[in-house]
Amino acid sequence: MTSDKRRAPAGAAVLRGDITRAIRRALMQELAAVGYGRLSIEAVARRAGVSKTAIYRRWSSKLDLVIETVVAAAGSKLPALDTGSLRGDLTLLFQVVAHALSHPLASQIIPDLLAEAARNPTIDETLQQLLRAKQQEIGGRLIGLAVERGELPADTDADAAVDLIVGPLYWRLAIARTPLTPTYLDLLVESVAIGLTANGTVPRPRAAPVSG
Repeated sequence: MTSDKRRAPAGAAVLRGDITRAIRRALMQELAAVGYGRLSIEAVARRAGVSKTAIYRRWSSKLDLVIETVVAAAGSKLPALDTGSLRGDLTLLFQVVAHALSHPLASQIIPDLLAEAARNPTIDETLQQLLRAKQQEIGGRLIGLAVERGELPADTDADAAVDLIVGPLYWRLAIARTPLTPTYLDLLVESVAIGLTANGTVPRPRAAPVSG
């Protein structure tokens, strides 16, 4: 059995939390610095100040380390989106998302992982699952509250609404990489709120054409 196939220790208490956190921090820094393709366990271990053995006790491979760490980072809970109004909830959500996407590590890691997903089915599936989960979380909370308040109708398409909410901000920060200003965020909140409530709702999915 090679050193790359070590089994996890029987006692969970052996895995010190401070070492695990140090490895995760080092992984994110190394991933931002060199990208997934050039990432190595050796480099992560050096940056974290631990042995390769400490990493392999927790993760069986580079892929497992990256996926588990990214999932843990992306799984952080959103704040309670219940300010009392749709515009207030949008403002809070945009502030949180803008802060996350503006972080130097995120701005480097996200494009790299998206590019890697086109070549790696496991990473692609993991990212798709994360995106769907976040979409459902945002849609279920923000759109659900707006429906309860009567700001949006009950049959609002949550998926289309979330695309309209998150899409412009992601495009500006992750793709165009254009700095945000308070004025732009205010304009975005107003534009999205108007778009969501135009004619009472966002567009519904069209019914499939009847053949015959």
